Formats: sequence, C-alpha cells, structure tokens
Amino acid sequence: MNGRVNSEYGGIEISSDVIAIIAGSAAVGCFGVIGMAAYSMKDGLVHLLKKDSLQRGINVKITNNKIELVLHCIVSYGVSIPAITDNLIEIVQYKVEQFTGMEIEHIDILIEGIRVID
Repeated sequence: MNGRVNSEYGGIEISSDVIAIIAGSAAVGCFGVIGMAAYSMKDGLVHLLKKDSLQRGINVKITNNKIELVLHCIVSYGVSIPAITDNLIEIVQYKVEQFTGMEIEHIDILIEGIRVID
C-alpha cells in the first residue's frame, strides 16, 4: 500500500517500505532501544534485526493518507519502559511526518524482548 502526497508540481507516491525504513531508523536512534525485532514462526523466537533490515520489524498500514505503525522493539534492561515508549512515539511521529508530509494516526509499540548492555 502506498501513500500519496499532492504538491503544486504533481503527485508523489510513497511506498510503505520507505515509511518503515524511516520509522526504523528513527526508532533505533532513541535512548533505550537496542533494535527492532522479528518474530520467527518456525521456531517461535524473537530475533534482533540488523540495521539493513529494520523494516521487517515494522508494520505499516496506510488508510486515507494516514499512517498506522506497529513497532516491534527490543529495549535495554534497567530503563523505564513507559519513558522509552513515550520518547519513541514522539521521535518516530515527528521524523515520519516531517519526511513524508503525511499524518500519523496511530503508533503501537510491542516490546518483544529486553537485553542487558555492558
């Protein structure tokens, strides 16, 4: 599904994969977020994704040019989860809206795991 932004020069189509990459890049830059997670149906385990495949940890739905995101995250141990999620929502919403020109309607955050950092 693609989003569409109209300008004075014509229309711009934005792929949901591009939106996922923008959101993933913004998310891993947030304090307390170790990375994005992918759930493996085969073995029932959650895997930490590498930086080049962040979009696999994000589900994007575009309806009437409004974006809904679901972020699957792994966070660091010892940091307040409500603080991480508030910061994550604020930063991802700002960066995606500024980059795409589209409005974010809803962001869900699923904490898939906790890791201890040395």
